[in-house]
Amino acid sequence: MVADRSISTPISAPNATPRPLRMSHAQMYARLLASDAAYNGRFFTGVLTTGIYCLPSCKARKPKPENVRFFPTCEAARAAGLRPCRKCHPDDFARGADPVLEDVETLVAKVRANPAAFPDTRAIVRRSGFGPTRLFELVRQHFHTTPADVLVRARIASAKRRLLETGAGLLEIAEAAGFESPSVFHEHFRRLNGLTPSAYRELRDAGTFTLMLPAGYPLGYLRRALSRDVHSITERLEGNRYTGAVQLSTGHAILQLELSPAAVRVEIFQPSAASLTRGAKHASGAEAHAVVVGLLGLDQDAAAFGRLAKKLGLGRLVAGRPELRISQTPSVFDGLLWSIIGQQINFTFACQLKRRLIERSSRPLAPGLHAPPTPAAVAALAEADLLPLQFSRQKADYLLATSRLIADGKLHLERLQAMSATRAERTLLAIRGLGPWSVNYLMMRSLGFADCVPLGDTGVTSGLQSLLKLEERPDADATRRLMAIFSPSRSLATAHLWQLNQPVPSTPPMP
Repeated sequence: MVADRSISTPISAPNATPRPLRMSHAQMYARLLASDAAYNGRFFTGVLTTGIYCLPSCKARKPKPENVRFFPTCEAARAAGLRPCRKCHPDDFARGADPVLEDVETLVAKVRANPAAFPDTRAIVRRSGFGPTRLFELVRQHFHTTPADVLVRARIASAKRRLLETGAGLLEIAEAAGFESPSVFHEHFRRLNGLTPSAYRELRDAGTFTLMLPAGYPLGYLRRALSRDVHSITERLEGNRYTGAVQLSTGHAILQLELSPAAVRVEIFQPSAASLTRGAKHASGAEAHAVVVGLLGLDQDAAAFGRLAKKLGLGRLVAGRPELRISQTPSVFDGLLWSIIGQQINFTFACQLKRRLIERSSRPLAPGLHAPPTPAAVAALAEADLLPLQFSRQKADYLLATSRLIADGKLHLERLQAMSATRAERTLLAIRGLGPWSVNYLMMRSLGFADCVPLGDTGVTSGLQSLLKLEERPDADATRRLMAIFSPSRSLATAHLWQLNQPVPSTPPMP
C-alpha cells in the first residue's frame, strides 16, 4: 500500500453546489485533455467553434485551447449561447441524473433477475435499444466487463441459488438458468467456483470443502499476498496453512486453508462458548466459499489478460505468472479500513495501526487470532481512543466518520458489489476522506471490479517505467493514458505491475 495523495479535497456529489472557478485556464484545459472524470461538475467546458458545452471527461475530440471557455455551471454555459453535449450529457450530471447509465443498469438488473429470458448476447442487445458496439462500450465502461460475461455470471448466480434452496436436478437447474447444455453449465460453474455444481450443493451442510485450482495457478504469489501483513492478528500463514477470522451471517468463523498446487482444502470452525467446535452444522458454508473464492481470485479471467498482454507485445509483464490473480480482502469493510489507514504512511506502520485498532475494537477468537472488527464496534470508539494508538487526528476522523455512516445505515457496503462500477465509484468518492486512489484500491481489492487503476500508486508508476523503459516515472495523467491499453482489465494489469520488479516468491515443499 502506498500513500494516497489525492484526498485533501473530497469529491463533491454531482448535484452539490458548484464551487467558484479557482483554477487557471491552463489547469482546467489540462484536466480536459486528460478526460479527468474527477473534475466533472467542478467546471464545464464550452467549445466556441461548435457551440457545445461538455463535462471535462467527455470523450469527444479535444478542442484547441483558444476555442475553449470554462464555466462554473451549466446555466452559465447556456447563458453564453451554448447547448449541452449529446454524448456526455452535462445537464443530467449537474442535476444528479445519468439516463444512459440508468438504462444500462436497468438492463443488467433484468439480465441478473431472469437470465433465462436472454438466450444469448444478441437478445441483450435487442432489449437494450443500443447497437452492439455501443452496448459493449457502455457495459465495459460502467460494469468493467462484457454483455456475454454479465449473462454467464447471472446464469451461474441463478443456478447457485437453486442448488442451495431446492432439490431440483442438475439438468433442470441448468435449463432454468438458461444454459444450452449440462456440459457448458459444468464448465462455467467449475471455472468460476472451483468446484462442481454437486459439490456446491453439499455446502449446505458441509464443514469442509475442496476447491480445484486452474493449471499453472501461482501459489507462491498467493502465499505472498496472504502473508504480507506480518502484524496481522486476524489472519496468519504458517507454511502452506492459512488461518483467517471472518464475519459470516451466522457470526464469527475461522477458515483454515490447506494450500497445494492443484487444490485448496477449506475447513470451517465455528467458535462456541467453550472452544472451537468442528463439524457442527454450517448453514453459512456458501458464504465461506464466497470468501475463499475471493481470496484465491478464482472468478477472475487471468488467462484472458495474459493473452492481451502478449498481443500488445508486453509478454514480459506476465512472464512466469500468467495465472496471477488479485487476492480479495475477506470483507469490504476490511478493504475500507486498509484504504483509510494506509493513506500517506508506509506499509509497515499501516499494519501496526490496523493491529492496534483490532486489539482495541474486537475480541479474541482463538490463541493469537482476533475477530475482525465490525463497523459498529469501530463507530463506537472516540477520537480519544485512537490518538494514543498513534492515529493522526485526520485519519481518526475519517475512520470514525465512515464507520458511523455504515453503522447508521447511510452507507451499505453489501450493496456496492451489486452496483455498476460507475455508481459504486461515485458513491465512495462522495465520502469525505476517500479520494481516487483509495476508491480504486477498494474497488479492485474488495469489490472485484476489473478495470481499476489506483492513480498515484508508486508500485504502478515504477512498474510502468520499468516495463515501457521510460526515462522517468509517469504522473497521474500519463499513467491514465498508458494504462488505457489494458482496459477492461486494468486491475489485473495493476497486480502484475506490483509484482514486476519483485523477486519470484518461494513455495514451501508439500507434505
